[in-house]
This record gives sequence, structure tokens and C-alpha cells, in this order.
Amino acid sequence: MAFFYRPLSPRSPEESHRAATPLELLFDLVSVIAIAAAALGLHHAIAEAHAVQGIITFLMAFFAIWWAWMNYTWFASAYDNDDALFRLLTMLIMGGSLFMAAGISPLFKSGDLTMVILGYIIMRVGMIALWLRAAVSDPDHRSTAMTYAIGIGLVQVFWVSFLFLQPLAPAFIYGLFIVGVVLELAVPVIAERKNTTPWHRHHIIERYGLLNIIVLGETFLAGVISLQQIANGETNIAFVHIAISALVIVFSMWWLYFSQEEHLQTSDLNRALVWGYGHFIIFASGAAVGAGFAVLVDVISGHAKASLLVGDYAVGIPVAIYMLGLWFVRDRFCLTGNAKLVLPIFAVLVLLAPLTPLALEGIAAMTALSVLVRNYLAQNNLK
Repeated sequence: MAFFYRPLSPRSPEESHRAATPLELLFDLVSVIAIAAAALGLHHAIAEAHAVQGIITFLMAFFAIWWAWMNYTWFASAYDNDDALFRLLTMLIMGGSLFMAAGISPLFKSGDLTMVILGYIIMRVGMIALWLRAAVSDPDHRSTAMTYAIGIGLVQVFWVSFLFLQPLAPAFIYGLFIVGVVLELAVPVIAERKNTTPWHRHHIIERYGLLNIIVLGETFLAGVISLQQIANGETNIAFVHIAISALVIVFSMWWLYFSQEEHLQTSDLNRALVWGYGHFIIFASGAAVGAGFAVLVDVISGHAKASLLVGDYAVGIPVAIYMLGLWFVRDRFCLTGNAKLVLPIFAVLVLLAPLTPLALEGIAAMTALSVLVRNYLAQNNLK
């Protein structure tokens, strides 16, 4: 019986050598399937000259994927006891993620939210069960756990109501979705202020870093697709430029993220919320870079309605946003002087690059140069 069920007691936030578990890595793998589906939808929308609608739909889908991943990650950091029931509830959440991933294509094609919302609700029901387990086993955080369980449950009532109101005009869909987002974001803010859960700071930093690596993998895939054009007999040297630029940019984005400065220097709740929530900017833009490179491949191969400038900006804009996201969650807190300004300045330079003759190569050069300049200045400007 102990194998199937053990009390879900809190883990120590000071636990040494805390690392991601195989179950958490499997959870990431499932999440990246949904992320890839959202990036593919964004790629096709931009290539077909429906960029605005595609971006909005991508952000909606990505929020659902990221938010479910984030909630589980912070919970597991505080309460993972690896009994059979915990594993089964985690697998239920994974199943919801796969269900949601299957619904992303219909969402982009026709605006059908049914499978995305149903998959999301499955994931959230699993989280409610986990929080109820924590409430039973952890008297010191019972109020916090119950606030999570009740809050998540009430927001799911909103999503179910949203589903039954379909079909709606796009303006109403976007407006109600924003309301749902605000409600979801409010639950941890309210719950954690009662009594902060014992999440492990270094474990959380590692978990976020691992997901960022997976997200950046979307750009590697786009580089491979570009080289496949050469393998299939294309003679346009532009495909080689795209592949090389993709490698330079993704390596630089990785280097910018995994700098010498620690991402989350304190367990302060307000700081943790800014860091945790702000990563939506980083993860979403990181995935969008890969979609942008895929758009460029379509443009060069003649399979897109979008222009080359649009393709360049499909890469440049998310790269710039990625830099600003890193500044927002990390650099403005841990750097001083000129070092603090590096990423905002280079974000602007990246946005200007497509207007120059260098275009994509200029974006790659500015991204790589941002790594060099930032690291040089940061060495002498740590707080």
C-alpha cells in the first residue's frame, strides 16, 4: 500500500542535490509536443499572410501549455513524493496535454477551441487532485493548498462556460480568454500569500532551464528543414544562410540564458512571481523563433504568400522579445551600469537588422555580439 499511496508531505526547500526526476523530464517531453504544434500553427499562419490572427492564436495556445506546465512544476518542486498515485495523476495531466496538442491544429484552422479547452481542463483536474492531497497531508499549508484547489476549480467552471458559449465572434473570444488568463494568474498570487509553499529554488531554476533548452530545439529543427532543401536538390545558397543563421542565433540565445548570473537569486514571493510569470515571454518567443525560420524556408522555396521582409521579421521580432524577456526577469535585478542596458539595446538593433542589406545575417550577428558584449560588461558589474 505504501508504494501506491504515501502522505504528500512537503519537501525541504534546502534539500541538497535536488534535480529533475525522470517523470518531470517525461512531462517536459509531452509538453514540447504541444509547443511544437503551436509553433507549426504560427509558422503556417505567417506564411499564409495571416500573421496577426496567427500570433494571437499562438499566444492563446502557448499560454494554456505553459501555464499547465508551470503549475505542475512548482507543485512538484514542493510535494513530489513519487508514489504511484502521484505518478498516475501526473500521467493524467500528461494525457490532457496530448489531448490539447491534438486540438491546436483545429484551433488555428477554424478557431475551434473544444479540444484545447477540454485537454486543458483534464490537466487542471489532475492539479486539483494533487492540491487536495497536499491539503490532507500538510496541515501547515492546508489553507494555501485548499485555496489552490478551490481557485483552480472555479476557473475551470469559467472555461467550461466559455466552451458552451461557442461559437462566438473573435472579439468576444479574445476578450473572454483574457479574463480567463487573469483569473488563472490570480490563483497563485492569492494562494501563496497565505503561506508560501516550500518550493526548491535551485530545482525550479533547473526545471525552467530544461524547458528553455527544449523550446530552443524548435529552431534547430527549422535549420534542419532548411538543409533538407539542399539535400532534395535545391541550389539556392540562401538555404545554407538560413541554416547557419539558425545555429548562430539558437547558440547565442542559449548562451544569453545560461549566463554566469543566477536567474533567481532569492525566494522572495514577489521576485519569484515576476521571474516565474515573466518566463512566458522567454518561452513563447523562443518557440516563435523556430516558426520564423520555417517561414523563411517557405519564402525562399516559393511556398509562402509572405514577403522576405516578413520572414526576416518573423525571426527578428521574437529574438528581440526573448532578449527583453531575459532583461525583465533577470538582468535588471542582477546587473548594474552599462551591463544592465545591453539586452534592450541589442533588441533594438535586432529589430533594425532586417532593414539593412544584411537582414537575417544581421540578426544573427547582433545576437552573437550581444553575448560577447553582455558577458564582458557583466564580469565587472555584478551586484
